[in-house]
Amino acid sequence: MNTPVFHAGTVAVIGRPNVGKSSLINALVGSKVSITADRPQTTRHRMLGIASFPAGQIVLVDTPGIHSPQNRAMSRVLNRAARGALEGVDAALLVIEAGRWDDEDTLAYDALRGAGVPVVLVVNKVDRIRDKAELLPFLGEVASGREFSSVHPVSALKRKGLDALVKDVLALLPEQPPLYAEDEITDRSMRFLAAEFVREQLMRQLGAELPYATAVEIERFEEDGAMFRVGAVIWVERDSQKAIVIGKGGARLREIGTKARQQMERTFDRKVFLETWVRVREGWSNDEAALRALGYSD
Repeated sequence: MNTPVFHAGTVAVIGRPNVGKSSLINALVGSKVSITADRPQTTRHRMLGIASFPAGQIVLVDTPGIHSPQNRAMSRVLNRAARGALEGVDAALLVIEAGRWDDEDTLAYDALRGAGVPVVLVVNKVDRIRDKAELLPFLGEVASGREFSSVHPVSALKRKGLDALVKDVLALLPEQPPLYAEDEITDRSMRFLAAEFVREQLMRQLGAELPYATAVEIERFEEDGAMFRVGAVIWVERDSQKAIVIGKGGARLREIGTKARQQMERTFDRKVFLETWVRVREGWSNDEAALRALGYSD
């Protein structure tokens, strides 16, 4: 009897901010490994999402959104991290939003052109297009003059179109055994994920007020019997921002902590005791040394 062929490899997920890259990775992995929010630059770190299937394993490299250069250290670090994710991968997904192609999509495509790997175009959020007849001309326009190994309209949120995407991506990967155990879903530690879950709530609840002025550092992550005890510091740049995060009578900070703790408990499958503090560190988002100290790297 013939042994089934197994494909495994790494795939970079590239695109401008806020096209749903992290939602796509979570949908393919089948578990939450990357935070999501309706704000640009929600993803700040390079991380892996490991999606295992009977026919193969796709190791997805989640990256910050490629965006037009800005004269801030955070912007430079994020763009370098996104482009650096292309090194050593077997293929790439260029994720765009259905019905929209702009200069930052072109930046992302241009970053892929020199990588020398096959590129799959993933057109996300097709569920938002009411008249599906509008989609075909858009797909034709985007694909014209550009090289894609295949084009896949999907809805990561509704998990539509993913089976065909997985089949085509696996076909691009080398024939080899799995790179990770079947039950592994990310290369990041629970400590890292804890910080990300707190930051996710900051982005969701304060994105309009403090879009990029917060960072999270885990000072304590301890196992206490069947419980994790987590201490998280939320860094801001000014006292006025500290007051916004805390909210009237501490209500907003409590809400952030409650929702972050609930997500930790769902992901870690155990009870979590979470403490949060808000501290001021002036100018951290425009200081590359401070960014490295807070875990941001190329």
